[in-house]
Amino acid sequence: MIVATVQELLDRMGGTITLDATGFFKVTDPTRFYKEQTDILAINASVGPTAEVRDAARWMILAASHYLGSFPASIHELYMARGRGEVSESFTVPAINIRGMTYDTARAAVRSVQKRDGGAFVFEIARSEIGYTNQRPAEFASQVIAAAVREEFHGPIFIQGDHFQINARKYAEDPDAEIQAVKDLIAEAITAGFYNLDIDASTVVDYAKPTLAEQQSLNSRLTAELTAYVRSLQPEGVTISVGGEIGEVGSQNSTVPELEAFMDAYNAHLVSLGSGLTGLSKISVQSGTQHGGVVMPDGSLAEVQIDFETLASLSRVAREQYQLAGAVQHGASTLPDEAFDMFAKTGTAEIHLATSFQNLFFESLYLPDEIKEEMYSWLATHCASDRTADMTEEMFIYRTRKKAYGPFKEAIWGIDWGTRKSLSEDLEDRFDFFFEKLGIDGTQSVVQKRVPHVHIPSPMPEALRAAL
Repeated sequence: MIVATVQELLDRMGGTITLDATGFFKVTDPTRFYKEQTDILAINASVGPTAEVRDAARWMILAASHYLGSFPASIHELYMARGRGEVSESFTVPAINIRGMTYDTARAAVRSVQKRDGGAFVFEIARSEIGYTNQRPAEFASQVIAAAVREEFHGPIFIQGDHFQINARKYAEDPDAEIQAVKDLIAEAITAGFYNLDIDASTVVDYAKPTLAEQQSLNSRLTAELTAYVRSLQPEGVTISVGGEIGEVGSQNSTVPELEAFMDAYNAHLVSLGSGLTGLSKISVQSGTQHGGVVMPDGSLAEVQIDFETLASLSRVAREQYQLAGAVQHGASTLPDEAFDMFAKTGTAEIHLATSFQNLFFESLYLPDEIKEEMYSWLATHCASDRTADMTEEMFIYRTRKKAYGPFKEAIWGIDWGTRKSLSEDLEDRFDFFFEKLGIDGTQSVVQKRVPHVHIPSPMPEALRAAL
Protein backbone atom coordinates (compact mmCIF):
# COMPACT_ATOMS: atom_id res chain seq x y z
CA MET A 1 0.00 0.00 0.00
CA ILE A 2 3.01 2.32 0.10
CA VAL A 3 3.01 4.47 -3.04
CA ALA A 4 5.96 5.95 -4.92
CA THR A 5 4.56 9.37 -5.85
CA VAL A 6 1.85 11.86 -4.99
CA GLN A 7 0.21 11.08 -8.32
CA GLU A 8 0.04 7.38 -7.44
CA LEU A 9 -1.51 8.29 -4.10
CA LEU A 10 -4.18 10.30 -5.91
CA ASP A 11 -4.78 7.42 -8.30
CA ARG A 12 -5.35 5.12 -5.33
CA MET A 13 -8.07 7.50 -4.12
CA GLY A 14 -9.89 7.29 -7.46
CA GLY A 15 -13.66 7.05 -7.23
CA THR A 16 -13.90 7.89 -3.54
CA ILE A 17 -13.08 11.60 -3.35
CA THR A 18 -13.45 14.81 -5.33
CA LEU A 19 -10.48 17.14 -4.97
CA ASP A 20 -9.17 20.10 -6.90
CA ALA A 21 -6.27 22.53 -6.73
CA THR A 22 -8.35 25.17 -4.94
CA GLY A 23 -8.55 22.90 -1.89
CA PHE A 24 -12.13 21.74 -2.46
CA PHE A 25 -12.49 18.26 -0.92
CA LYS A 26 -15.43 15.89 -0.81
CA VAL A 27 -15.74 12.19 0.03
CA THR A 28 -18.01 10.80 -2.65
CA ASP A 29 -17.95 7.14 -1.55
CA PRO A 30 -17.71 7.09 2.27
CA THR A 31 -18.03 3.31 2.57
CA ARG A 32 -15.01 2.63 0.36
CA PHE A 33 -13.10 5.53 1.85
CA TYR A 34 -13.57 4.23 5.39
CA LYS A 35 -12.71 0.63 4.63
CA GLU A 36 -9.99 0.96 1.99
CA GLN A 37 -8.57 4.40 1.43
CA THR A 38 -7.98 5.43 5.04
CA ASP A 39 -5.50 2.57 5.50
CA ILE A 40 -3.61 3.71 2.41
CA LEU A 41 -3.46 7.30 3.61
CA ALA A 42 -2.40 6.31 7.13
CA ILE A 43 0.59 4.20 6.12
CA ASN A 44 1.79 6.76 3.59
CA ALA A 45 1.36 9.58 6.11
CA SER A 46 3.69 7.67 8.41
CA VAL A 47 6.28 5.87 6.27
CA GLY A 48 5.66 7.14 2.75
CA PRO A 49 8.92 7.22 0.73
CA THR A 50 9.14 11.02 0.34
CA ALA A 51 8.17 14.10 2.30
CA GLU A 52 5.85 15.05 -0.57
CA VAL A 53 3.91 11.79 -0.31
CA ARG A 54 3.71 12.00 3.47
CA ASP A 55 2.51 15.62 3.41
CA ALA A 56 -0.12 14.90 0.76
CA ALA A 57 -1.47 11.93 2.72
CA ARG A 58 -1.61 13.96 5.94
CA TRP A 59 -3.45 16.80 4.23
CA MET A 60 -6.07 14.45 2.78
CA ILE A 61 -6.58 12.76 6.17
CA LEU A 62 -7.27 16.11 7.80
CA ALA A 63 -9.57 17.24 4.97
CA ALA A 64 -11.50 13.98 5.17
CA SER A 65 -11.81 14.21 8.94
CA HIS A 66 -13.56 17.56 8.79
CA TYR A 67 -15.81 16.43 5.95
CA LEU A 68 -16.76 13.19 7.72
CA GLY A 69 -17.18 14.68 11.20
CA SER A 70 -14.16 13.56 13.24
CA PHE A 71 -11.95 16.58 13.73
CA PRO A 72 -9.11 17.88 15.96
CA ALA A 73 -10.42 20.07 18.77
CA SER A 74 -9.65 21.65 22.15
CA ILE A 75 -11.07 20.21 25.37
CA HIS A 76 -10.78 23.63 27.04
CA GLU A 77 -14.48 24.49 27.07
CA LEU A 78 -15.42 21.12 28.60
CA TYR A 79 -12.79 21.57 31.31
CA MET A 80 -13.85 25.12 32.07
CA ALA A 81 -17.47 23.98 32.40
CA ARG A 82 -16.29 21.35 34.85
CA GLY A 83 -14.39 23.99 36.81
CA ARG A 84 -17.60 26.04 37.05
CA GLY A 85 -19.53 23.01 38.30
CA GLU A 86 -21.63 22.74 35.14
CA VAL A 87 -20.28 19.31 34.19
CA SER A 88 -20.31 16.27 36.45
CA GLU A 89 -17.11 15.14 38.17
CA SER A 90 -18.21 11.52 37.75
CA PHE A 91 -15.63 10.75 35.06
CA THR A 92 -11.88 11.12 34.60
CA VAL A 93 -10.55 11.82 31.12
CA PRO A 94 -7.97 9.24 29.95
CA ALA A 95 -5.03 10.75 28.06
CA ILE A 96 -3.37 8.00 26.03
CA ASN A 97 0.30 8.25 25.09
CA ILE A 98 0.96 6.16 21.97
CA ARG A 99 4.61 5.39 21.29
CA GLY A 100 4.33 2.89 18.46
CA MET A 101 1.87 1.08 16.17
CA THR A 102 0.03 4.38 16.50
CA TYR A 103 -2.68 3.90 13.89
CA ASP A 104 -3.70 0.43 15.13
CA THR A 105 -3.51 1.45 18.79
CA ALA A 106 -5.64 4.54 18.22
CA ARG A 107 -8.17 2.45 16.29
CA ALA A 108 -8.42 0.10 19.28
CA ALA A 109 -9.05 3.05 21.60
CA VAL A 110 -11.70 4.52 19.31
CA ARG A 111 -13.51 1.18 19.04
CA SER A 112 -13.58 0.93 22.83
CA VAL A 113 -14.89 4.48 23.16
CA GLN A 114 -17.64 3.87 20.62
CA LYS A 115 -18.91 0.81 22.48
CA ARG A 116 -19.70 3.04 25.46
CA ASP A 117 -20.84 6.20 23.63
CA GLY A 118 -17.81 8.01 25.00
CA GLY A 119 -16.29 11.26 23.85
CA ALA A 120 -14.04 12.48 26.67
CA PHE A 121 -10.67 10.96 25.77
CA VAL A 122 -7.33 12.34 24.63
CA PHE A 123 -4.48 11.11 22.43
CA GLU A 124 -1.09 12.54 23.35
CA ILE A 125 2.66 12.40 22.86
CA ALA A 126 5.36 13.93 25.04
CA ARG A 127 8.35 16.00 23.94
CA SER A 128 10.70 13.13 24.83
CA GLU A 129 8.51 10.56 23.04
CA ILE A 130 8.50 12.60 19.85
CA GLY A 131 12.26 12.12 19.76
CA TYR A 132 12.74 8.42 20.47
CA THR A 133 9.62 7.24 18.61
CA ASN A 134 10.43 9.34 15.53
CA GLN A 135 6.92 10.80 15.40
CA ARG A 136 6.81 14.52 14.75
CA PRO A 137 3.49 16.21 15.61
CA ALA A 138 2.17 16.18 12.03
CA GLU A 139 2.69 12.43 11.74
CA PHE A 140 1.20 11.65 15.15
CA ALA A 141 -1.88 13.79 14.47
CA SER A 142 -2.39 12.14 11.08
CA GLN A 143 -2.38 8.67 12.62
CA VAL A 144 -4.91 9.30 15.38
CA ILE A 145 -7.20 11.31 13.10
CA ALA A 146 -7.01 8.58 10.45
CA ALA A 147 -7.86 6.00 13.13
CA ALA A 148 -10.98 7.95 14.09
CA VAL A 149 -12.01 8.24 10.44
CA ARG A 150 -11.35 4.53 9.82
CA GLU A 151 -13.62 3.55 12.72
CA GLU A 152 -16.31 6.02 11.57
CA PHE A 153 -16.10 8.02 14.79
CA HIS A 154 -18.05 11.28 14.72
CA GLY A 155 -17.00 13.99 17.13
CA PRO A 156 -14.00 15.93 18.44
CA ILE A 157 -10.56 14.31 18.55
CA PHE A 158 -8.44 15.78 21.33
CA ILE A 159 -4.73 15.67 20.43
CA GLN A 160 -2.37 16.78 23.17
CA GLY A 161 1.25 17.71 23.59
CA ASP A 162 2.19 15.98 26.84
CA HIS A 163 5.12 17.19 28.95
CA PHE A 164 6.21 19.97 26.63
CA GLN A 165 8.95 20.15 29.15
CA ILE A 166 11.79 22.50 29.95
CA ASN A 167 15.02 20.53 30.29
CA ALA A 168 16.50 21.81 33.56
CA ARG A 169 20.12 21.12 32.57
CA LYS A 170 19.78 22.83 29.20
CA TYR A 171 17.92 25.73 30.78
CA ALA A 172 20.75 26.24 33.27
CA GLU A 173 23.29 26.26 30.42
CA ASP A 174 21.35 28.50 28.02
CA PRO A 175 17.89 29.65 29.17
CA ASP A 176 16.97 31.48 25.97
CA ALA A 177 17.87 28.55 23.70
CA GLU A 178 15.88 26.05 25.78
CA ILE A 179 12.79 28.27 25.94
CA GLN A 180 13.01 28.81 22.19
CA ALA A 181 13.20 25.04 21.63
CA VAL A 182 9.96 24.60 23.58
CA LYS A 183 8.35 27.48 21.67
CA ASP A 184 9.37 25.94 18.35
CA LEU A 185 7.76 22.65 19.37
CA ILE A 186 4.59 24.46 20.48
CA ALA A 187 4.33 26.20 17.10
CA GLU A 188 4.91 22.94 15.21
CA ALA A 189 2.30 21.12 17.29
CA ILE A 190 -0.40 23.78 16.91
CA THR A 191 0.08 23.77 13.15
CA ALA A 192 -0.42 19.98 13.21
CA GLY A 193 -3.73 20.20 15.11
CA PHE A 194 -2.56 19.84 18.71
CA TYR A 195 -5.11 22.08 20.41
CA ASN A 196 -4.26 20.75 23.90
CA LEU A 197 -0.83 21.42 25.39
CA ASP A 198 0.70 20.55 28.75
CA ILE A 199 3.46 23.00 29.64
CA ASP A 200 5.88 21.40 32.11
CA ALA A 201 8.28 23.74 33.86
CA SER A 202 8.13 21.71 37.08
CA THR A 203 11.68 20.63 36.29
CA VAL A 204 12.96 24.05 37.41
CA VAL A 205 11.16 24.05 40.77
CA ASP A 206 13.84 24.69 43.39
CA TYR A 207 13.02 22.85 46.62
CA ALA A 208 16.13 24.32 48.26
CA LYS A 209 14.45 27.73 48.48
CA PRO A 210 12.97 28.58 51.90
CA THR A 211 9.36 29.33 50.87
CA LEU A 212 6.85 27.69 48.54
CA ALA A 213 6.46 30.92 46.59
CA GLU A 214 10.21 31.05 45.96
CA GLN A 215 10.33 27.35 45.06
CA GLN A 216 7.58 27.75 42.46
CA SER A 217 8.59 31.23 41.25
CA LEU A 218 10.44 30.25 38.08
CA ASN A 219 7.93 27.51 37.24
CA SER A 220 5.00 29.91 37.49
CA ARG A 221 6.71 32.64 35.47
CA LEU A 222 7.86 30.38 32.63
CA THR A 223 4.50 28.61 32.45
CA ALA A 224 2.74 31.98 32.18
CA GLU A 225 5.11 33.19 29.46
CA LEU A 226 4.63 30.00 27.45
CA THR A 227 0.85 30.23 27.93
CA ALA A 228 0.93 33.72 26.45
CA TYR A 229 2.94 32.36 23.53
CA VAL A 230 0.33 29.65 22.95
CA ARG A 231 -2.43 32.28 22.96
CA SER A 232 -0.54 34.28 20.33
CA LEU A 233 -0.58 31.29 17.96
CA GLN A 234 -3.92 29.60 18.57
CA PRO A 235 -6.27 29.58 15.55
CA GLU A 236 -9.26 31.86 15.43
CA GLY A 237 -12.22 30.26 17.15
CA VAL A 238 -10.11 27.85 19.21
CA THR A 239 -9.05 28.31 22.83
CA ILE A 240 -6.24 25.82 23.28
CA SER A 241 -6.40 23.85 26.51
CA VAL A 242 -3.21 24.57 28.46
CA GLY A 243 -2.11 22.59 31.50
CA GLY A 244 0.58 23.44 34.03
CA GLU A 245 2.52 21.25 36.44
CA ILE A 246 3.62 21.84 40.04
CA GLY A 247 5.42 18.62 40.92
CA GLU A 248 7.78 16.59 38.76
CA VAL A 249 6.52 13.01 38.47
CA GLY A 250 8.59 10.69 40.63
CA SER A 251 9.54 13.38 43.15
CA GLN A 252 7.87 14.37 46.43
CA ASN A 253 4.09 14.53 46.62
CA SER A 254 2.39 17.82 45.86
CA THR A 255 0.48 19.76 48.53
CA VAL A 256 -2.41 22.21 48.52
CA PRO A 257 -0.20 25.14 49.69
CA GLU A 258 2.18 24.32 46.84
CA LEU A 259 -0.67 24.44 44.33
CA GLU A 260 -1.85 27.76 45.75
CA ALA A 261 1.66 29.25 45.62
CA PHE A 262 2.02 28.26 41.97
CA MET A 263 -1.44 29.36 40.84
CA ASP A 264 -1.38 32.73 42.60
CA ALA A 265 2.00 33.60 41.08
CA TYR A 266 1.02 32.18 37.68
CA ASN A 267 -2.17 34.24 37.51
CA ALA A 268 -0.30 37.39 38.50
CA HIS A 269 2.35 36.80 35.83
CA LEU A 270 -0.31 36.15 33.18
CA VAL A 271 -2.11 39.41 33.95
CA SER A 272 1.17 41.28 33.58
CA LEU A 273 1.67 39.75 30.11
CA GLY A 274 -1.55 40.98 28.57
CA SER A 275 -5.12 41.91 29.29
CA GLY A 276 -7.67 39.12 29.08
CA LEU A 277 -5.26 36.25 28.46
CA THR A 278 -6.92 32.89 29.16
CA GLY A 279 -5.05 30.78 31.69
CA LEU A 280 -4.84 27.11 32.56
CA SER A 281 -7.63 24.55 32.35
CA LYS A 282 -6.00 21.93 34.64
CA ILE A 283 -2.95 21.33 36.83
CA SER A 284 -0.68 18.27 36.94
CA VAL A 285 0.44 17.08 40.36
CA GLN A 286 2.54 14.36 41.97
CA SER A 287 0.79 11.93 44.31
CA GLY A 288 3.00 8.87 44.40
CA THR A 289 3.46 7.53 40.87
CA GLN A 290 6.48 7.25 38.61
CA HIS A 291 6.65 7.18 34.80
CA GLY A 292 6.96 3.60 33.62
CA GLY A 293 6.45 2.22 37.13
CA VAL A 294 9.15 0.91 39.45
CA VAL A 295 10.79 -2.12 37.82
CA MET A 296 12.19 -4.95 39.95
CA PRO A 297 15.31 -7.03 39.13
CA ASP A 298 13.19 -9.78 37.53
CA GLY A 299 11.47 -7.26 35.26
CA SER A 300 8.20 -7.19 37.19
CA LEU A 301 6.72 -3.98 38.57
CA ALA A 302 6.67 -3.02 42.23
CA GLU A 303 3.25 -2.18 43.61
CA VAL A 304 2.94 1.58 44.01
CA GLN A 305 0.58 3.23 46.46
CA ILE A 306 -1.05 6.44 45.30
CA ASP A 307 -2.19 9.07 47.78
CA PHE A 308 -5.81 9.50 46.72
CA GLU A 309 -6.60 11.78 49.67
CA THR A 310 -3.98 14.23 48.43
CA LEU A 311 -5.25 13.91 44.86
CA ALA A 312 -8.82 14.62 45.98
CA SER A 313 -7.76 17.71 47.96
CA LEU A 314 -5.72 19.09 45.09
CA SER A 315 -8.57 18.55 42.61
CA ARG A 316 -11.09 20.20 44.92
CA VAL A 317 -8.93 23.29 45.49
CA ALA A 318 -8.13 23.55 41.78
CA ARG A 319 -11.87 23.66 41.01
CA GLU A 320 -13.17 25.72 43.91
CA GLN A 321 -10.43 28.36 44.13
CA TYR A 322 -9.20 28.57 40.55
CA GLN A 323 -12.12 27.19 38.46
CA LEU A 324 -9.89 24.59 36.79
CA ALA A 325 -11.17 21.16 35.78
CA GLY A 326 -9.10 19.62 38.57
CA ALA A 327 -5.83 17.80 39.06
CA VAL A 328 -4.07 15.61 36.50
CA GLN A 329 -2.33 12.36 37.44
CA HIS A 330 0.64 11.16 35.38
CA GLY A 331 2.22 7.71 35.27
CA ALA A 332 -1.02 5.92 36.08
CA SER A 333 -1.25 2.97 33.70
CA THR A 334 1.03 0.67 35.73
CA LEU A 335 -0.93 1.11 38.95
CA PRO A 336 -2.82 -1.93 40.33
CA ASP A 337 -6.13 -2.49 38.57
CA GLU A 338 -8.10 -1.94 41.76
CA ALA A 339 -6.85 1.66 41.93
CA PHE A 340 -8.71 2.85 38.85
CA ASP A 341 -12.12 3.06 40.49
CA MET A 342 -10.74 5.83 42.70
CA PHE A 343 -9.86 8.48 40.13
CA ALA A 344 -13.41 9.51 39.28
CA LYS A 345 -14.40 9.21 42.96
CA THR A 346 -11.69 11.72 43.92
CA GLY A 347 -12.64 14.19 41.19
CA THR A 348 -9.42 13.72 39.22
CA ALA A 349 -9.84 15.58 35.93
CA GLU A 350 -7.43 13.58 33.77
CA ILE A 351 -4.95 10.71 34.02
CA HIS A 352 -2.13 9.82 31.65
CA LEU A 353 -1.77 6.23 30.43
CA ALA A 354 1.24 5.00 28.47
CA THR A 355 3.45 2.20 29.72
CA SER A 356 0.69 -0.39 30.13
CA PHE A 357 0.06 -0.35 26.37
CA GLN A 358 3.77 -0.48 25.61
CA ASN A 359 4.15 -3.49 27.91
CA LEU A 360 1.24 -5.25 26.25
CA PHE A 361 2.84 -4.71 22.84
CA PHE A 362 6.27 -6.05 23.77
CA GLU A 363 4.95 -8.93 25.88
CA SER A 364 2.20 -10.03 23.51
CA LEU A 365 2.33 -13.57 22.16
CA TYR A 366 1.36 -12.08 18.79
CA LEU A 367 4.45 -9.86 18.37
CA PRO A 368 6.70 -11.76 15.91
CA ASP A 369 9.77 -13.13 17.70
CA GLU A 370 12.12 -12.02 14.94
CA ILE A 371 11.09 -8.36 15.29
CA LYS A 372 11.34 -8.43 19.08
CA GLU A 373 14.76 -10.09 18.95
CA GLU A 374 16.01 -7.49 16.46
CA MET A 375 14.68 -4.72 18.69
CA TYR A 376 16.38 -6.07 21.80
CA SER A 377 19.63 -6.60 19.91
CA TRP A 378 19.47 -2.99 18.72
CA LEU A 379 18.94 -1.82 22.30
CA ALA A 380 22.01 -3.73 23.52
CA THR A 381 24.14 -1.92 20.95
CA HIS A 382 22.64 1.55 20.79
CA CYS A 383 21.44 2.04 24.38
CA ALA A 384 24.40 0.54 26.21
CA SER A 385 25.05 3.86 27.95
CA ASP A 386 21.65 3.55 29.68
CA ARG A 387 22.79 0.40 31.48
CA THR A 388 23.88 0.87 35.10
CA ALA A 389 25.85 -1.50 37.30
CA ASP A 390 22.83 -2.47 39.40
CA MET A 391 20.62 -3.32 36.39
CA THR A 392 19.69 -6.88 35.55
CA GLU A 393 19.09 -7.71 31.88
CA GLU A 394 15.33 -7.66 32.53
CA MET A 395 15.54 -4.19 34.09
CA PHE A 396 17.63 -2.89 31.19
CA ILE A 397 15.18 -4.20 28.59
CA TYR A 398 12.15 -2.83 30.46
CA ARG A 399 13.68 0.61 30.85
CA THR A 400 14.97 0.99 27.30
CA ARG A 401 12.66 -0.90 24.97
CA LYS A 402 10.52 2.17 24.30
CA LYS A 403 13.52 3.57 22.39
CA ALA A 404 13.20 0.81 19.76
CA TYR A 405 9.89 2.17 18.46
CA GLY A 406 11.44 4.81 16.21
CA PRO A 407 14.11 2.71 14.48
CA PHE A 408 11.62 -0.12 13.91
CA LYS A 409 8.60 1.94 12.83
CA GLU A 410 8.63 0.60 9.27
CA ALA A 411 9.14 -2.96 10.52
CA ILE A 412 6.05 -2.62 12.73
CA TRP A 413 4.02 -1.38 9.75
CA GLY A 414 5.29 -4.47 7.93
CA ILE A 415 3.75 -6.91 10.42
CA ASP A 416 1.02 -8.81 8.59
CA TRP A 417 -2.51 -7.52 9.01
CA GLY A 418 -3.79 -10.60 10.89
CA THR A 419 -1.10 -10.23 13.55
CA ARG A 420 -1.63 -6.48 13.85
CA LYS A 421 -5.35 -7.12 14.21
CA SER A 422 -4.72 -9.54 17.10
CA LEU A 423 -2.42 -7.04 18.79
CA SER A 424 -5.02 -4.32 18.33
CA GLU A 425 -7.76 -6.49 19.83
CA ASP A 426 -5.63 -7.14 22.91
CA LEU A 427 -5.13 -3.39 23.26
CA GLU A 428 -8.86 -2.84 22.87
CA ASP A 429 -9.52 -5.17 25.80
CA ARG A 430 -7.19 -3.09 27.94
CA PHE A 431 -8.82 0.13 26.83
CA ASP A 432 -12.19 -1.39 27.74
CA PHE A 433 -10.97 -1.86 31.30
CA PHE A 434 -9.55 1.65 31.70
CA PHE A 435 -12.46 3.45 30.06
CA GLU A 436 -15.09 1.63 32.12
CA LYS A 437 -13.26 2.28 35.39
CA LEU A 438 -12.74 5.96 34.54
CA GLY A 439 -16.45 6.43 33.89
CA ILE A 440 -16.36 7.86 30.35
CA ASP A 441 -19.48 5.94 29.28
CA GLY A 442 -22.04 8.31 27.79
CA THR A 443 -19.72 11.33 27.71
CA GLN A 444 -20.17 11.89 23.97
CA SER A 445 -23.26 14.04 24.56
CA VAL A 446 -21.58 16.42 27.01
CA VAL A 447 -18.55 16.70 24.71
CA GLN A 448 -20.70 17.47 21.69
CA LYS A 449 -22.58 20.10 23.71
CA ARG A 450 -19.45 21.88 24.94
CA VAL A 451 -16.93 21.50 22.12
CA PRO A 452 -17.55 23.32 18.84
CA HIS A 453 -16.46 22.06 15.42
CA VAL A 454 -14.05 24.70 14.18
CA HIS A 455 -12.64 24.04 10.71
CA ILE A 456 -9.11 25.42 10.59
CA PRO A 457 -7.98 25.68 6.95
CA SER A 458 -4.70 23.93 6.20
CA PRO A 459 -2.66 25.03 3.17
CA MET A 460 -2.53 22.37 0.49
CA PRO A 461 0.99 20.99 -0.02
CA GLU A 462 2.53 22.26 -3.24
CA ALA A 463 3.32 18.76 -4.51
CA LEU A 464 -0.33 17.78 -4.14
CA ARG A 465 -1.48 20.98 -5.89
CA ALA A 466 0.93 20.34 -8.73
CA ALA A 467 -0.28 16.77 -9.17
CA LEU A 468 -3.86 18.01 -9.38
